[in-house]
Amino acid sequence: MDNILNSLVEILPFLIPLMIAEFVLLGYTLYHILTHQSYKRGSRTLWLAVTIVLMSFVGPILYFLLGREDA
Repeated sequence: MDNILNSLVEILPFLIPLMIAEFVLLGYTLYHILTHQSYKRGSRTLWLAVTIVLMSFVGPILYFLLGREDA
């Protein structure tokens, strides 16, 4: 148990910025989806589901690559 705790403490400085970046990207993606009316592919409901279900970078990145309408 002590070994696991020590390992976690060692990787925590790398994990915290990654988690912060993930939540910032998720927040911006949700904001963008909710404030725009048109999408290249799919609908608002689809992109909300994809973004929330695939929350760890994948969903937001997919939205900006495939769903975001160029203004």
